[in-house]
Amino acid sequence: MTGRHNNLPENLYTAEQVRQLDKFATNQCGIDGFELMTRAAQAAFNELQVEWPDAQSIDVLCGGGNNGGDGYLVAMLAAKKGFKVQVCWLSSPDKLSGDALKAYEACKFENVDIQPFAEATTLTADVLVDAMLGTGLGRDVSGKYLQAVNLINQSGRPVLAVDIPSGLNADTGSVMGIAVSADLTVTFIGMKQGLLTGNGTELAGRVAFSDLNVHEQAYQQLQPSSIRLSEQNLSPLIKPRTRNSHKGDHGHLLLTGGNHGMPGAVIMAAEAAISCGAGKVTVATRQENLPALAVRRPEVMASSVVDGQALKTLLKNKTAIVIGPGLGRDDWAKKLLREALKAECPLVVDADALNLIADDPQLLQGRKSPMILTPHAGEAGRLLQVSSRKISENRVASVKELCRTYGSYCETIALLKGAGTLIYDGAELNLCSAGNPGMAVAGMGDVLSGVIGALLAQSIAAFDAARLGAWLHASAADKIAAQQGEIGLLATELIPVIRQQLNQLANRN
Repeated sequence: MTGRHNNLPENLYTAEQVRQLDKFATNQCGIDGFELMTRAAQAAFNELQVEWPDAQSIDVLCGGGNNGGDGYLVAMLAAKKGFKVQVCWLSSPDKLSGDALKAYEACKFENVDIQPFAEATTLTADVLVDAMLGTGLGRDVSGKYLQAVNLINQSGRPVLAVDIPSGLNADTGSVMGIAVSADLTVTFIGMKQGLLTGNGTELAGRVAFSDLNVHEQAYQQLQPSSIRLSEQNLSPLIKPRTRNSHKGDHGHLLLTGGNHGMPGAVIMAAEAAISCGAGKVTVATRQENLPALAVRRPEVMASSVVDGQALKTLLKNKTAIVIGPGLGRDDWAKKLLREALKAECPLVVDADALNLIADDPQLLQGRKSPMILTPHAGEAGRLLQVSSRKISENRVASVKELCRTYGSYCETIALLKGAGTLIYDGAELNLCSAGNPGMAVAGMGDVLSGVIGALLAQSIAAFDAARLGAWLHASAADKIAAQQGEIGLLATELIPVIRQQLNQLANRN
């Protein structure tokens, strides 16, 4: 759905950072802890009524900490509103203390049906509320909590998760053994980055945020863990063109790829590049691909290259290079990659170029100019010599490790594709919350590499080109999906929409 995260904050935090914000709000800003809990419950209940306006009953599952306290207060508010309410606790009220105990007592005062969770528990309300584990989970879900998560997920009922779905890691977006699959997550104080990447993009459902009226002073004490990309923070990167500009002012991009039987990849990348403002685009490819290029996109120049020496000639006076789309892994591909890596201009490394580097990292010896690595989880796993599953378990750590490992050769920006794409330059982490499952189709990565290459060719800094390219690509897919649906989305359909998005950004300035 287009813009489903548009109203979320740009600053994203880890669970520990949110705890610090919470502590600062109570200790320094003078907000009572129970007052914060009350505000959280009210925000969650308000969103529940917006999402399910016909709901008349809720089942609330409460844990033993402050997340459980939020749940008890949601139950209290619903009871006051005339809802039929059942609360199932997974940690005995006898063990509660502080604000969570106050919340339990407030709920009990409204004569809410409060029972221990048991094997015989049934969940049949109009909406289920998950307030079990929150962000403090440090190990895999087990025991009664595991049973409860299974019961929720098998119920077929709509689910509201309070702060975060139980079992989802707030920092990484990975699943701690098992996790609640929510339709709506209402999160508080600081936006948790794990809700917007990895499994969080699926399990959190629609995400709503409330800062609980915590004073801005609290946020000034902390550097966010990552930044969510948005039209607002990216628009300064693009300026309207001067009236007297010419093609030489906007760079010359060289695209290298298109091995036997794979002409489409480099053609798509070239079409994306010429549509994103590169003054000139040249494709270095196999002889057999030249007719198809001329027919599909006559604005693009093309040359046949048989080896690295032929590519060396084409590298002169280029402002940026993309290598990888349809490149293959044979001797021809290796020779072209070796030569491209010697070039003294920014380089986008994609697809099989990544795999060749993973096989022989020494290819990067002597590389001086910036490069952008654009792997998906499988390619990232090969680059780091771990499984793709290991990459997905902690996408944040993985993108940082990519940057650290390959940054020892030259300035490196790592762009880890997938749900909640991550971009890291060794200092700042950005997260792209745009995008949808329709993008899981051949050619999407080729188009992305062409977009980033065009931005590089126009002298946009490597980190900025990577994050702007990722957002343009993903937000274009969201626009198309909103009109036509996600199934059957074609990579080339994105290109005119990306161009439109790029011009809209330029016209904001």
